Amino acid sequence: MSNLSIAARLDRLPIGAVHRKAAFIIGLGLFFELYDVYLSGVLGSVISDQFHISGSTQSLLLGSSFLGMFLGAIFLNRMADLIGRRKAFMVNLLIYSVFTFLCAFSPNVVLLVLFRFLAGVGIGAEAPLGDTYLSEVLPTYRRGKLMVWAYTLQFCSMPVEGLLARWIVPTQFGMAGWRWMFIIGSLGAVFAWALQQFLPESPRWLESVGRKPEAEEIMMRFERHADRSEEDILTSAAPTVPDPPQEKLPVSTLFVAQFRRRTILLWVFQILQTFGYYGFGTLVPLVLAAKGFDVHSSLTYTTLSFIGYPVGSLISLSIVERIQRKWLIVMAAFCMALFGILFGISNSIILIIIFGFLYTMVSNIFSNAYHIFQVEIYPTSIRATASGAGYSLSRLSSGLMPFVLLPLLQGSGATAMFSVVAIAMVIVMIDIGGFAPKTTARVLEELNQVPSSVATSTENHSITP
Repeated sequence: MSNLSIAARLDRLPIGAVHRKAAFIIGLGLFFELYDVYLSGVLGSVISDQFHISGSTQSLLLGSSFLGMFLGAIFLNRMADLIGRRKAFMVNLLIYSVFTFLCAFSPNVVLLVLFRFLAGVGIGAEAPLGDTYLSEVLPTYRRGKLMVWAYTLQFCSMPVEGLLARWIVPTQFGMAGWRWMFIIGSLGAVFAWALQQFLPESPRWLESVGRKPEAEEIMMRFERHADRSEEDILTSAAPTVPDPPQEKLPVSTLFVAQFRRRTILLWVFQILQTFGYYGFGTLVPLVLAAKGFDVHSSLTYTTLSFIGYPVGSLISLSIVERIQRKWLIVMAAFCMALFGILFGISNSIILIIIFGFLYTMVSNIFSNAYHIFQVEIYPTSIRATASGAGYSLSRLSSGLMPFVLLPLLQGSGATAMFSVVAIAMVIVMIDIGGFAPKTTARVLEELNQVPSSVATSTENHSITP
């Protein structure tokens, strides 16, 4: 099969044990990424009472890890394009685990905010890097579905975290219960870090940077563990794809004519989508507190609402390859705007749980679709950089979001807060519906052919790690 490029062979390859193992290991890493994202929100009211904080300090506590993720998503994902996906995975979870463990022993809110920021630097690259890796090793015809399985494992973290918080936070096991939540996150990330050492490097990335012998060796592992014979793999129906350039592309490729529009629409999307997705998950305990519910009750209702996250992810399994990705994002954004307002105006416990569940359910259909989409629209050698840059803006927006939504919640109530969220989601619908390319079931190399002028420029000005 030496006459075929690595990319073509990957796309013709049947799903095998290596693919399934990769989806599971990445999903486990993403589990702890999302665990961390919602940790400050779930513990927000408890930690505020512990350290007697409010106002801007409370917003800083909620936003500190997101600001760290902003930096991590930029620099660690750029590193992944230079030194490889596998090495970058090793770095980011190790940083996260160390500083999350230190969070558990923070004697004051200043150190807690600092450690949350540094832990965010580590975990910030995990999601876009996981998206990038899976998009590169999974064949086109099953790319969306297997990525959704990884996200479904990720989204199980939310109800698990809610249940743990409801059980552990009110207790004392040698120290305050909320501190054990950080220890659990740290030790879990160590386990995910250990498993990620067994991931093979992306053969697509190796080929794109000219390391063909290594790519060939790993590719043979994929083919040995496929579910069909080599002859079947050779004759498997798949479109012919162009050979990828074997040079590193400069960051400026994001702004050449072919990719400029994609970069702008992705950046606009990432800045605004956080208001809908993370605005609910991180602030819902505080929303319920503003509605008059005590800590124990708010954690119970939050946990019930969070069950919608894995349910929505499972639902997306059956539709992610049937509905064009961009329209799936648009439809889910509309439902998030609607259910958010209904949640905001509800005071009945039953309605709060119902609309909370529906909101989280559709938000994960939304999330699965955009995570797949964002890594489908760039070439391999800058894919991690591009998705990391876009994702970093969502982390920055998430870090600033409490300073916008929390004062609005405290001053004008939940309905006003969710009205602002709804406006953000309407702009997202226009952005994606009006300007995004169609990506479902398209070969990555065909969708992202690099203009010859960029390739020529790269040959003359090569970038080395």
